[in-house]
Amino acid sequence: MHKDSWPFYGPGRRHGYARDYVRAHGSAAALDDPFALHLADNQTLRELYLDAEAEDGYYRDRNVFAPGVSIEDDMAVLVAYDSGATMTYHLTAYSPAEGYRVIFNGSRGRLELNVEESTFVLPHQRVESARGAVHGDLAAPTAGQTSITLRPLWSAAVDHTVEHDHAGHGGADARVLAALLDDSRTEGADVADARQAALALVTGLAANRSLETGLPVRTADVLAL
Repeated sequence: MHKDSWPFYGPGRRHGYARDYVRAHGSAAALDDPFALHLADNQTLRELYLDAEAEDGYYRDRNVFAPGVSIEDDMAVLVAYDSGATMTYHLTAYSPAEGYRVIFNGSRGRLELNVEESTFVLPHQRVESARGAVHGDLAAPTAGQTSITLRPLWSAAVDHTVEHDHAGHGGADARVLAALLDDSRTEGADVADARQAALALVTGLAANRSLETGLPVRTADVLAL
């Protein structure tokens, strides 16, 4: 696993974006900072985070360039499977566009999924939501589209535009909560068990250990499945 030795967020000052404040709420230095999250300006964010700080001690609007911010914001992972398949993964947490692209290369062609949750970011604007999520259940004015492209060998590509659900995590939040909490929908629902959940986590756990050690890591050495 590789991480950028010059992180974007955190105390580094080489790009000139950093401002001197601890949190945005009540800070004059954060008023015109496009990276600042102003909780009091949004009813959902205010009720979910600002009004609950006395209960949980969580501050949602800290300065992303403050000392102590150490989460990796640019990383790459190379995964090799026992079947012979390989996967490359790259995360950029400060990209102007938000979304993801998944590509499968196989013996009969190539399959591409492109999800544009937003094509760029408007500073100081958040989508209102009754569901308590920043992305919400409404499409942002900068939202893009979701498309699937099939590229068979020896023939023209086939494009499909897919309707995108702008609710939490592409509509997955409501479905997962219903499957977990609604007895009438739980029976027979396709819900992951503990082993499947562990399988979903194990590659990321191995990548984190590789980041710590600088060495390749076998998933079997991280979690016995």
